[in-house]
Amino acid sequence: MEKTWKPTVAGILSIVAGAFSIIGGIVPATIGIIGGSILGVVGLPCIGGLIAGVMATSVLLGIAAIVGGIYALKRSIWGLALAGAICSLFGPWFVLGILAIIFVAISKSEFQ
Repeated sequence: MEKTWKPTVAGILSIVAGAFSIIGGIVPATIGIIGGSILGVVGLPCIGGLIAGVMATSVLLGIAAIVGGIYALKRSIWGLALAGAICSLFGPWFVLGILAIIFVAISKSEFQ
């Protein structure tokens, strides 16, 4: 089977979207924690807890997208590459996830 560029591009897109997701989760959470401790606003811990939960989810999805992207680059486990591409959908960079899913799906025959 001839190797094409599709799994490579899918892997790169998943990794980039995963990195954006991790950064998008860590930066607002850090700003919220610092801002909340400086301001000491009543009720902010409840809001901070909710934001921290959302941000933790963003970080976990980012990690899954990066792992899936690595599998896509290695062309080793198609299911994990597809799962990583799906995890890269969540966020303003969803277009990267859509393209990653398409490229992983149409290159299934190149995976072991």
